[in-house]
Amino acid sequence: MRSHGMAPNPATADVTPAVLAIGRADFPNILIDTLRRQAGVGHCMVFALTRAGAARCLLDAGNIPTGSDLGAAYAGQFHEFDPNRDMLFEAEAGAPIMLPSFSPHMYGARYRKIFFNDSDIVDKCATAIWTGDTCFYVNFYRITSQGRFGDAERARLQTIAPAIGACVARHFQEAAAAAPDQNLAALFATRTPLSALTPREQEVCRRSACPELRGRGIDAGRPAALPDAESSLLTQSGSHR
Repeated sequence: MRSHGMAPNPATADVTPAVLAIGRADFPNILIDTLRRQAGVGHCMVFALTRAGAARCLLDAGNIPTGSDLGAAYAGQFHEFDPNRDMLFEAEAGAPIMLPSFSPHMYGARYRKIFFNDSDIVDKCATAIWTGDTCFYVNFYRITSQGRFGDAERARLQTIAPAIGACVARHFQEAAAAAPDQNLAALFATRTPLSALTPREQEVCRRSACPELRGRGIDAGRPAALPDAESSLLTQSGSHR
């Protein structure tokens, strides 16, 4: 018997794998695979911005080796100098935002050097959505070996961006409501250098990050502090001047 159901919305159908991965530890990998397949995206980074002025890097996935350092630097201070900031904060809650096409001249010299020249980024598209007091700011990048987004790829991103932004917002809302050890499990599964740690090293880090987990299982002390990514990135940038 032939089904007479409605045809799926093309934009929604295209991001179905990301929708199905919401709340799962492999969401970052599924998201970048979906973006790469649909629009040739090389790297994706997600930031959470609040009206109180806070910023966090929530996701860093793709082909930029210094992505985690860039995320820490942006969340630390450079979010205040983002030329898209005014447009983000003037937007209405719940409405998808598509940011202007990338132009290097939009950015100050230091910002441009660190986030584009030194990182081999040649193009960027971005979308965002506010949920409550949090703006989920989703950035899509291409590096030199890929070249800039073509017209068809840019149009494709504009088509799927609202659905991608909604997926990202829902995923991190669910993650925020999860138990602390579940959040850490997702980080250890998907984020370097955490994913390279041995099981015992991961357990030590869990106990340091979540005091309520101490006293269970392995009796381990506090691990050595990891290098400050933002300081490391800025130091490296300064050494190249």
